[in-house]
Amino acid sequence: MQEMQWAAETGSFPGPRWSPAEEQTLLLPYLHLVRRVVGHLRSQVGTVLGRDDLEQIGLLGLLEALRRYGPPDEQFEYFAFKRIRGAILDELRRQDWRPRQLRQQANVFNQHSRALLNQLGRPPSEAELAASMAVPLATVRELGYASQAEAMHSFDELLEKLGGDWGGECEAQRMELQLTLQQLLASLDKRQQLLLSLYYQHELNMKEIALVLNLTESRVCQLHKQCLAHLNSRLAECL
Repeated sequence: MQEMQWAAETGSFPGPRWSPAEEQTLLLPYLHLVRRVVGHLRSQVGTVLGRDDLEQIGLLGLLEALRRYGPPDEQFEYFAFKRIRGAILDELRRQDWRPRQLRQQANVFNQHSRALLNQLGRPPSEAELAASMAVPLATVRELGYASQAEAMHSFDELLEKLGGDWGGECEAQRMELQLTLQQLLASLDKRQQLLLSLYYQHELNMKEIALVLNLTESRVCQLHKQCLAHLNSRLAECL
């Protein structure tokens, strides 16, 4: 809570409507959202940032959500969850959290993934990727998450645009894009639709989704990334 008070005193976000003490009182019922978002994203960012760091960023995102939204009502929790999640992804992107070496390794990871896919006729397993790259399994998992996080951020940005305030004649365009998104989601196979529903609607993390779908965590990560790449490409054409 100290981070919230600091943000209020320094004016990090648009002008507060309440005193720091009032803000803390208003936000107390929603602190669980920060822990939920961090748990949701933790596997995607690996060990790049500690849980305490992620929660601090999430707290500031929660404060921003309150100041943008106004007095909380029954819809605030959904709005705050999106803002907390967006704040964490934005901070990771701003800090360029993937060091140069990791970015280079991620490119190699993608090259090996494509080569093995063509060779095997199916997505490679973590063990097969690890053997091909001559690296530990833990490294393969980290590289997969690093690549996935970028696709997640791009998809979130597109969803933010679709959910924003377009106004006037542009509102019809937004509705058309939302219909396009619905059609694209409907075009995915049932397992892909379920995966996205579990992740974005039910807020399960990759490990939990793997248990539901009876797949390995790495396979869920691969499927998620494939879905996002397809949706990002198609939606970007419409914007």
